[in-house]
Amino acid sequence: MEQKLERKFYLKHFRAICHAISTYEDLNVLTNHLAEGTSRRFKAKGCSIMLLDEQDNQLHSVSSYGLSENYLHKGPILMDEKYCAVCKGEPVLVEDMQSDPRVQYPEAAVNEGIVSMLSIPIKCREAIIGVIRIYHGEASKIHEEDIETLCVMSEHLGLVIENNGLKNCIDGVRIALESLPPRMLKDL
Repeated sequence: MEQKLERKFYLKHFRAICHAISTYEDLNVLTNHLAEGTSRRFKAKGCSIMLLDEQDNQLHSVSSYGLSENYLHKGPILMDEKYCAVCKGEPVLVEDMQSDPRVQYPEAAVNEGIVSMLSIPIKCREAIIGVIRIYHGEASKIHEEDIETLCVMSEHLGLVIENNGLKNCIDGVRIALESLPPRMLKDL
């Protein structure tokens, strides 16, 4: 007899998370709180939020909770088809980190005590800009509705990340313009 999966996210949790994503002014604080809150909500070993560097096609951790420095710095996380099923833009559950060929560093997972991992792509419109990864110390399944909730949450986060990048760019242009002599700004 198959055990019924317990939901972890309900509307009240989702509403609180969406409110936080929409209102936090500091992206670092937001991602740190999301990593910790997600890990705690799923009773997971840890959670990591990674963003894609399109120059080197690698994921870089921007926030994590519950993971050691050794695990976080195990080596580059490549975003290529060989290793990354999430490249297709769909959530991926790896039930056995030691035997799944998509796992780049299975020995590091063993040393960290990680058995399974759920990866949720962070999207901004159609582009994948990162992933949220939830790590478990045992084989685990996650309720389908929780996965859908995480997908919506990550899309919301993707828009905030892009808007934050645009704001930083505009602030840089504004600072550059303010440093120019007034005579150069006359015809703008």
